[in-house]
Amino acid sequence: MHNRWSRLICLLIWFVCITTRAEVLSDTDTNAVNEQPARGKSAFNPHDNPEAVTQWQQTGADDGRQGRAASTVQEALRILQPLQPSRTRFTSFDKTSGLIGMTFYYAKEAFVLLFMNGPPKEDYLSQQPERVSLSKPLAQAEKLLKSAAEEKEPDAIFLLAEMNFFGNFTHPRNYKEAFRRYHELASLNGNSSAQQMVGLMYATGIGGAVERDQAKALTYHTFAAKGDSTRAQMTTAYRHHTGVGAPRNCNEAAYWYKKVADKAIAYSRSGPPGGMLLQKDSYKIADEVGGVYGEGASVVSSGVHANKAGPNSDAHADFDDVLEYLDLMSRKGDLKATFSLGRLHYEGSRTMKRSLKTARAYFMIVARKYWQKDGSIRDEDQNVARIASKAAGYIGRMFLRGEGMEQSYEKALTWFRRGVANGDALCQYEMGLMHLHGLGVKKDPVLAADYFKEAANQDFASAQVNMGQLFLDQGDINTASRFFDLAARHGHIEAFYYLAEISNNGIGRERSCAIATAYYKIVAEKVESIHSSFDEANRAYDDGDTESALVMYMMAAEQGYESAQANVAYLLDEYQSILSLDSLIPWKKRRSSLLRNAALALIYWTRSAKQLNIDSMVKMGDYYLDGYGIESDMEKAATCYQTAAETHQSAQALWNLGWIHENGLGVEQDFHLAKRFYDQALETNQESYLPVKLSLTKLRLRSFWNTITNGKVKSIQSEPEPKKEWSLSEWISNFLEEQEPHPYYHGADDDYDEPLPEGMPGADDDYYDELDDNILESLIIVGLAAALAFLVYYRQQRQTNHRREMETQQGNEPDNAIPPDERLPGQQADGGFFPPPDDPNYAQWVAGGVGH
Repeated sequence: MHNRWSRLICLLIWFVCITTRAEVLSDTDTNAVNEQPARGKSAFNPHDNPEAVTQWQQTGADDGRQGRAASTVQEALRILQPLQPSRTRFTSFDKTSGLIGMTFYYAKEAFVLLFMNGPPKEDYLSQQPERVSLSKPLAQAEKLLKSAAEEKEPDAIFLLAEMNFFGNFTHPRNYKEAFRRYHELASLNGNSSAQQMVGLMYATGIGGAVERDQAKALTYHTFAAKGDSTRAQMTTAYRHHTGVGAPRNCNEAAYWYKKVADKAIAYSRSGPPGGMLLQKDSYKIADEVGGVYGEGASVVSSGVHANKAGPNSDAHADFDDVLEYLDLMSRKGDLKATFSLGRLHYEGSRTMKRSLKTARAYFMIVARKYWQKDGSIRDEDQNVARIASKAAGYIGRMFLRGEGMEQSYEKALTWFRRGVANGDALCQYEMGLMHLHGLGVKKDPVLAADYFKEAANQDFASAQVNMGQLFLDQGDINTASRFFDLAARHGHIEAFYYLAEISNNGIGRERSCAIATAYYKIVAEKVESIHSSFDEANRAYDDGDTESALVMYMMAAEQGYESAQANVAYLLDEYQSILSLDSLIPWKKRRSSLLRNAALALIYWTRSAKQLNIDSMVKMGDYYLDGYGIESDMEKAATCYQTAAETHQSAQALWNLGWIHENGLGVEQDFHLAKRFYDQALETNQESYLPVKLSLTKLRLRSFWNTITNGKVKSIQSEPEPKKEWSLSEWISNFLEEQEPHPYYHGADDDYDEPLPEGMPGADDDYYDELDDNILESLIIVGLAAALAFLVYYRQQRQTNHRREMETQQGNEPDNAIPPDERLPGQQADGGFFPPPDDPNYAQWVAGGVGH
């Protein structure tokens, strides 16, 4: 029986091979037959024009070569197509796929460890590309492409470059050959994709193909951007925005970011009513393991961001566990859980693909709990009505957009009206959308504005954007901007776009290039599908192809994505543990030379840190401290740690600051300041209790030894308690509370055998000696203040009386007095300039004349 099955399998394989070979030969023969008419006799008479004959012969020869080169490329593609590797179901299992997935995952790991593990290859030990023998079909296709490339066929050159750079069709990577091909194509016809790839390789120096040169990288990216390459436009904008390869230029950055933002908005508005559903693929792979420093030590998993789970909390639950729990609650009749399941399947996520059919089923379950088939209400419960209205909004949206079902404006309108009756914001917005564009109803912008207003009052972002658009059309910039600001809080792409346009053009306000650039950048990065490579990078990383993931993340990182910059740095980071045991484990696979580039890792840690990634800033400090990829610089390391610590979110940065102050690395050695930073680290993250306490124990021992040996380092000192300044009422209250009660008023439970106080208030001569010195000082200050107030009051009264006397004298002026308007400055009514004897200034005038 066994031999019989073996023969059958062999026969099947032989039959498939023969069939495939026959198809290839048949296609080749067919092409040869189809090319025969092109080689036939021409109707052109060579004796009519000898010059035309020569030109025609040259043109015909060129066209013939180009035609043969193009057909050669097509033949090569037919050979390469079956060689494209595909992900099998076996490799798709991971350890988060439930019991079966975990079983297959660990079985696969054990199989690879036991049977597919060998000595490290040449590529993992040297920078030189490994010489790999190509399979026969691949070698044949490569030979065809090279022959076409010699004829300057652009498609052939581009395919060869892509195969050597990305390893397409199982071709081994050769970055130097890829650079040569990309550069050849860019010089041949100015291909923008080739120019962009040449700029990428100059920017990163990937694979040692070329030395890093940021100026040349910007030059090639600029040429590609002018050729309408969206990826190059993103890269050029980011480089001008941050000053990479050239001084910072806000206007240039805004110009190129606007180019991409316009394409992003056009894409988001295309498709079904309401625009495209934007899928987010830009994730930080380090967050899956708790951050670059691990769970509890990184900012993303510690402090205010920590998952503080209790006995009944699901903070540490896996996504599959959450789905299982929601499904269980849904089966028990929990409508909230049912609706949540519908939303999860409708929106999808990185770990779960969209399932519109499943989403509709869950939404219908919720809706039928409130409405019957004829639309009559089944249950008057307001909680059921609220959740059912939300489900009706999603059902109507699916009918409106034709998602998972045939598009029907009539059915969509029915469901929206049901939700509007209960005040659902989504239904109100969708009704406004239908009346604004006349989708199944009469076009009525006024009625649409009423629906948008109702939804906007419930803080529905899309409705707020539409309200902003209406006010913007009417010229009310302030009201429009207010609605756009409200929608921007929810991350709505069009809100950011309109705010960028208002800031860039200075509409209703002063132009702000910085704000416009920031908003354009947000808009451009939200539509990842038109220019980013996150989807391919994530799939490669999940498949275990780290090199391909690195290349894809690197392309997104050059475009300015902070998450991609953090991913590239994380993949290149070889210094994740001080006590690494990788070199001692015989079956541990060595890192590829492509993944051993500390200098490039530092570049991307720096760029990520500039975009406010705190863990990346701490990593920068580690690289400067230990000299990874750069010469050791203690002062720069201390600066990085200090900058990260100022956010009060990174306990790791605070602990590092304590450590460098304890040892005097890059800063003055100070045990007291080191203790303060250690304490702040514990306050920031309670999970750092053990390392902080151990560090404080060692620090106290060093400080004690420094004190008894009269060391020059500042030892730990007791912190003075801050003294609160009391107001007068607080002082009186505290003064009364601090006084000892009279012994006569002690409680009945007091021990009467205790001796009475030696001195009684009012009976001893030294009573005032018992008063607090601070109280006496306060009384003296109060007395002096009262005296000063009295003197000020007395002076004001004297001045008032004097002014009244002067007014009385001016009223009794003689008849021959000089009128006031004719008097000189300082002249009196009788014409004199000296004060009279009754004037208070008379004594000063007399004293001033003594001795003259």
